[in-house]
Amino acid sequence: MNKFSKWLGASLGWTFGGPIGGILGFVLGSFVDEFSDGEFFKNIGGFTTQSQTSSGDFEISLLVLAAVVIKADGNIDRRELEYVRINFINMYGKERANKAFKLFKEIIKDPNISARRICLQINKHMNHPSRIQLIHFLFGVANADGTVTQNEMYKIQQLAGYLNINSRDFNSIKAMFYKEADNSYAILGIEKMATEIEIKKAYRKMVKKYHPDKLRGLGKEHIRGAEEKFRQVQVAYEVIQKERGF
Repeated sequence: MNKFSKWLGASLGWTFGGPIGGILGFVLGSFVDEFSDGEFFKNIGGFTTQSQTSSGDFEISLLVLAAVVIKADGNIDRRELEYVRINFINMYGKERANKAFKLFKEIIKDPNISARRICLQINKHMNHPSRIQLIHFLFGVANADGTVTQNEMYKIQQLAGYLNINSRDFNSIKAMFYKEADNSYAILGIEKMATEIEIKKAYRKMVKKYHPDKLRGLGKEHIRGAEEKFRQVQVAYEVIQKERGF
């Protein structure tokens, strides 16, 4: 097997023939020489056939969906690109992140990305906590330039629907990126008139749902984002505790 075939096979995994595999196939040609040793794509692995989400599954999903969101308002903002690059460096290290980012810049040029087909493919092979983490990352991308435009908001909400993320979970993540009076309640997925019992129950539910252990299968590089979500749930509960006096 020649180097290109080995590299292609390592990169596509179960995505071969699917929408994500098609996108990767579209952009691979310009990187054959640079990545001919296959190490980058052996690292990211491609989507697996197992139910357990891998770090590689998540990495490819971040690249593709981040490209969809960045293009949502018709303007490819350098600050949003930089957000992706810096976060990939923090998660994967500089060498692997730089290679991923070169691939990302090619993906973002592809005008034929079908967000729905990609999300349906992800939805079949990625667990719910990992899909929620994707939405959290996408809000971070959209907010990197200081504001989430209506088009970006609509696109993330659309992606969340495709990924079977319900409105309560979507609004919880959304509230983490907005400074509004009732954000703490929205983060916990409850109304402001909720009782103390309902608040405590909602908090316990969110702690269980957003606990970093839910993403252990992705590897330690993705735990930081999960810890940030978890911290915001805790802060929201503390704000309500102080407000209600319990």
